[in-house]
Formats: sequence, structure tokens, C-alpha cells
Amino acid sequence: MTDQPAEHIAENCVLVSDVLSRVGSKWSILVIGALGPGPRRFNELKREVQAVSQRMLTLTVRGLERDGLITRTVTPSIPPRVDYALTDLGRSVLEPASWLGRWAINNRTAIERARHAFDAEAER
Repeated sequence: MTDQPAEHIAENCVLVSDVLSRVGSKWSILVIGALGPGPRRFNELKREVQAVSQRMLTLTVRGLERDGLITRTVTPSIPPRVDYALTDLGRSVLEPASWLGRWAINNRTAIERARHAFDAEAER
């Protein structure tokens, strides 16, 4: 048994990194946010998540579905209707993601100042 707190055990760090690589990616977090109000069709997601390519959006929704964060429902029609929605697990990401977004907005000026100071020092 180790004396380290659980959050500092190497195995846990690998697990956390794996999950954060999915939910923390630029496109994943935007798709999760776009699905927060309710189900969306693929093209609705594409319009809401501006600047994402069709290929990247396809890869993103597949990854989120694989991880159990969203569901994909196909309704047989012509053309077939495909809807994406958050699962309970996906909805559980909304609050911490919103908190992190607010933190980023509130601290953007301080981060930009730190970057400029770092870059100025690195140029010397």
C-alpha cells in the first residue's frame, strides 16, 4: 500500500489523462456544450460548432459516442435522420466544463499578461 493520496498515483494520472484528452479537446467540449440544450442533428451541430470540418465533427461524435457521453439515434426515413444527444454521463460534464469556461474567461487577461512577459523574457 502506498502513502500517496489516490489522485497522485501514477495509474490514476494515466486514467485522468485519457479521459481529459476526450472531454478536454477543443471540438469535444464544443459538441458537448451544443448538445446541452437537447438533441441535435449532425448539420445542426456543424452550424453550432463553427469552423469544425465535417471529418473532424464525425471523428468527434464517434469518440464521444464510444466513451458513452453521447448517443446516436438513427430514424429510418428518406434521407435517414440521425440525432445526437447527451447521455447522463455526458450531461455530468456540463457543469465542470461551464466552471472551467468561466475560469478561463475570468483569467484570460492574467494569462495573456503572463504569456507576454514570458515571451519578452525569452527574446532577451
